[in-house]
Order: sequence, then C-alpha cells, then structure tokens
Amino acid sequence: MSAWVLPDHIADVLPSEARHIEELRRLYLDTARRFGYELVMPPLLEYIESLLSGSGRALDIQTFKLVDQLSGRTLGLRADTTPQVARIDAHLLNRVGVTRLCYCGPVLHTKPDRPFATREPLQFGAEIYGHAGLEADLEVIELALTSLEAVALKNVSLDLSDARIVPALLAGMALSEEVRDALHQALASKDLTGIQLLAKGLPSHVHNALVELVQMYGDVTVLNQAEKTFAPWPLIVQSLQELRHIAKAFKHVHTTIDLADLRGYGYYSGVRFAMYVTGTSDALVRGGRYDEVGAVFGRKRPAVGFSLDLKELVSAVPVQPLKAAIRAPWGVEGGLREALAQLRSQGETVVCAMPGHESEVDEFNCDRELVHVAGKWVVRDLSHS
Repeated sequence: MSAWVLPDHIADVLPSEARHIEELRRLYLDTARRFGYELVMPPLLEYIESLLSGSGRALDIQTFKLVDQLSGRTLGLRADTTPQVARIDAHLLNRVGVTRLCYCGPVLHTKPDRPFATREPLQFGAEIYGHAGLEADLEVIELALTSLEAVALKNVSLDLSDARIVPALLAGMALSEEVRDALHQALASKDLTGIQLLAKGLPSHVHNALVELVQMYGDVTVLNQAEKTFAPWPLIVQSLQELRHIAKAFKHVHTTIDLADLRGYGYYSGVRFAMYVTGTSDALVRGGRYDEVGAVFGRKRPAVGFSLDLKELVSAVPVQPLKAAIRAPWGVEGGLREALAQLRSQGETVVCAMPGHESEVDEFNCDRELVHVAGKWVVRDLSHS
C-alpha cells in the first residue's frame, strides 16, 4: 500500500474547502458568543472512564482506545464533546447558576455513522447548564436556527420528538435489555410487524400505545392524536405539551413531529430536535435535553444543547466568494516592505509573486496590484489596467 493513502473515511481538507470551513467556524463561534456562550477547548483524548461516563454503549463503540505510555491506563479519542463539556461544567467551573458553553473541534469515530460520512467530523456545539425550564430548550433551538440562517440556508425544517415517551410506556414492564433495545430499533425503523411481535406479551393498553406510536409522525396535528392515545400517562402528556409550546414558538419554521424517532435514546432525557435543509439526506443539526449527562461527575445539572459537523455543513452552504486580494512584487527595495505591512495591517490580503511565478497568484482573486509609481507604492485597480 502506498505511504500516502489515508484510512477509509478519512480525508485531507484542501485549501478552498478549508477556507470555507474556517469561515464557518469563526462565524459560528462569533454567533454563539453574541448569545452569551463561552468558548471551551477540551482535550482530544482523556482517560476512558471520564470520556465515556454516562454516555451509553453507542458512544463506547464509536470511540478509539489506546494505552497511555506514561500511566499505563486506557485513553480514548473523543467521539463526542458533550461529556467533556459536562465534566468541565461539573468539576472545573462548578458554577451554581446558568452556564452557557460552546466548542468547536475534531472528533473521531471508529466507523462512519452513515454511508459516505467522514470518521473525523469537525464538531461545533453549544450547551446550557443549570436551567430545567423550557426557556433553555427554546434558546438553544433559536441559536441553532440562527446559525443556519447566518449561512443563507433556506427551507429549514425543524423536527421534534421526546425521549421520555417510550421509557414512560415501558416503566414497570419486565423486559430484558435485549427486548428493550429491539423495541427501540423497531420503533426507530417504523417496523410495525416487529413492534407487534415484541410487544405481544405486554398489557394491551401498552401494546396498543406502542403500535400507535410508530405511526405518529407528520405535522403538528400529530400531537392531537398523541394526547388522546397517551392520556393515561401524565409524564407523556407533559412532554407533548412542551413539544406543542416549542412548535408554537417557532411557527415561522416548517415543523414536523416524529414521536417514534429514538436516535440517541440512551443519551437524551427530554425534548429532542433535528434540523433539515432541502437537498440534504440527513439532519444538519441534532440536539435536545440531556439532564443525566453530568450525574456521573457528581453534579446532576439540567442540560440542553445541540451540535453539528462543519465538514458536512460546508457541502450544503452556498460557496462564499473569495475576498479580493492585492497582487504585489516580491522584493526588498525601498518602501516595498513597509507598504506591504501597512496594507496587511488594514486587513488586506496581499500576495507577493515570486520571480517567474507571477501568474500563480490569480488563485487568490487579485483584483488590484501594488505598483511603484513616481517614487511611491500605490494600489492600482486591475480592471482598469
């Protein structure tokens, strides 16, 4: 095998795409800051016990593991940043009130989470800790929508669900972990026959509710049917009321409901949401409430947030035009270096052409050039030359 061949689903990011991704990263961090979110930078690896605490089996499978040559303990390369941010909130910041945190950095997956996906996403996320009310959910959704609007994405669709529904239906049921997992999978894949078989031994009202649940997807009117079906379960009725409140708050956004969407069911503890854009096959944004995430660190704090992959997002965002640059000669003659320094200090991109390579700087969209006229260095518009 050639030395330059990369592992499957791992790729270099070349200049034009890298520039676009970096522009998105800066824009998103600035947007989060305007909402009051503080930036944190967790390490790429840490001890596996801390990295996977409370995150569930799915994240364990996605995590690369290695042995620390200094301590002999097992380390993990993070597959998700949220557990690390929860650790920071619980043990390093240790604040009493509301804490808003954001982050942006690479994560690594042992396997792609869907066909053609990268195993090295560049994950951006924002999270609120310390507020159990629906206000936190609404703010996080607003920030996520604002982030998509900031890059001119149109026709955004907000999809809502709730992780409390199935646990409430199965509470007190004598089911093995294998059967529960199989039920979750059948619900997520809308496998009506599988659900009927797996729920065969359950009380009839639970069996019927699970069968109806798999068909509860569509516009917000789905909630009307759900409120009738789940009237015997007060916790579910409460979750439905919260979903209705969120849908009303974002009535200007196309909103759908999928009450059987159970992705991340071992992780989320309340309202879940995903955001789609016309032309993309999968959600660009996923988030929700995960109040249990900090419990393993000794501080169970209300938490809600979202994350997205900037590498995936860049493929859906209209390409931004290059900022116009200035072409300049390379040299050390009088005044040239000072003129270059002054232009760059003003925020201009100035590309010096190496001798014999003058045409290559066209890659930077140079619409002006620095020329020596009457003893002075001046910028001349190339369109009029």
